[in-house]
Amino acid sequence: MNNPLNTKADWFSSWFDTPYYHILYKDRDDTDARIFMQNITTYLKLQNNTHILDLACGKGRHSVFLNSLGYRVTGLDLSENNIIEASKKSNALLNFAVHDMRDTFTEKYDAIFNLFTSFGYFEDDAEDIKVLQNIKNGLAQNGIAVIDFLNVITVEKNLVESEVKSIDGIDFYIRKKIENGFIIKEITFTNQEKEYSFYERVKYLDVNKFTKYLKESDLEILHTFGDYNLSPFDANSSKRLIFVVS
Repeated sequence: MNNPLNTKADWFSSWFDTPYYHILYKDRDDTDARIFMQNITTYLKLQNNTHILDLACGKGRHSVFLNSLGYRVTGLDLSENNIIEASKKSNALLNFAVHDMRDTFTEKYDAIFNLFTSFGYFEDDAEDIKVLQNIKNGLAQNGIAVIDFLNVITVEKNLVESEVKSIDGIDFYIRKKIENGFIIKEITFTNQEKEYSFYERVKYLDVNKFTKYLKESDLEILHTFGDYNLSPFDANSSKRLIFVVS
């Protein structure tokens, strides 16, 4: 089998850098992302001269929309292929670079956005806390950070253990489970007579554990939302767990 299932802690460095990741998720609707960015920037009253860091930016869909709202945006991502693609949309106020979120930032930002469950990847809690400490240290004076995570309670309630998604002639066989404190998605498929297997793994962080992480990182919770319309968070029903911190 080509690319056997990677069980290392750095699964994301291989899976996110493949074209198959983007094929599997190509039909994601950008509407929610745009609604969220419009709502959160309005809520935060961000001025047009605000410098926003989009941390773990992927191919830059949030970065590009934030830039279209008039903000200066820097997008950072571990995947070189993502950054190559995102950089095609660069301009004087929109830049991208390869960066591991566990590494400290070289400058300060007025706002730092960590979006679409781009957190909780690491085996060791200390590495996740290091990311949060980097966010804290990367904020300029009076800076604000937004961390958009999934609501694990809702995910567990609605977990589909097995499904097949057929996209661009590829049948993606997907299995999901919760095991050893992680939500795990195993993805297997065949393309051009080669078999592939990848997986995604995100830490099972409920609001209490995430709050503990934030306190250990000296981040103050200013508000907690439960969806992209900024509804109040409800542990039993909200789709998202969104923190606004400083």
